[in-house]
Amino acid sequence: MDTLDHNRRAWNRQAQDGNVWTIPVADEVITEARADRWQLVLTPTLPVPRDWFGTLRGQRVLCLASGGGQQVPVLAAAGAEVLSFDLSDEQLARDRQLAERHGLPVTCMQGDMADLSRLASDSFDLIFHPASNAFVPDVAVVWRECHRVLRAGGALLAGFMNPLVFLFDEDDDDAAPDQPLIVKHRLPYSDVADLPPQALAKKLAATQPLAYSHSLDTQIGGQIAAGFSIVGFYEDRWFDDSWPLSRYSPIAMATRALKAPR
Repeated sequence: MDTLDHNRRAWNRQAQDGNVWTIPVADEVITEARADRWQLVLTPTLPVPRDWFGTLRGQRVLCLASGGGQQVPVLAAAGAEVLSFDLSDEQLARDRQLAERHGLPVTCMQGDMADLSRLASDSFDLIFHPASNAFVPDVAVVWRECHRVLRAGGALLAGFMNPLVFLFDEDDDDAAPDQPLIVKHRLPYSDVADLPPQALAKKLAATQPLAYSHSLDTQIGGQIAAGFSIVGFYEDRWFDDSWPLSRYSPIAMATRALKAPR
């Protein structure tokens, strides 16, 4: 099974179906960003602190697995030169559409977040990587590639899921507020390896993205092992109580990591 191509097609379908992370920002958001009034998220709700970005104007920014017409055009309107690197053709089309409409300095490239071999080393000042690495089996290679393509002194802003999310089935999302959550899986978890065959077949037939859990050792420790120094951190919850785990625990987190200056 070609899981990479499956996830490409799955996110194309998510975009076509109007997933919340695939809806481009309104034109007014671009206008505000040009006036330096903007904010972005790496996780569901909390804005990334503005000082995490540093100076954007004139900087080269890699938006990694960040397509969908949300972050990419805002960063470009704020003055950055942006490369949108995403697996989904539909997500890239949304970035391209806004960039063309507003004359924004955006380049789009389709590819796997774990394979940045087409990108030169030391070529970006900032990487913006929202919570999307749950869709790759090995996150350590993502961190190593991010470190390679960043210039010395550059920053990686990354969001990722709390590993606890993967203890429970997606069906638990429909649980009543007073219904206890029941642990279903061991960690680390993989849809491909751990879903019962019938459930996996159902997910494949519905063209739903295949997901993988990653431990904090690989999410945070993996960044450190790749050569980064983590200098910022926060946690976030879901938009409301519709995600049962979010009633009890943050479900996502974000880090700011720096590549050492020369």
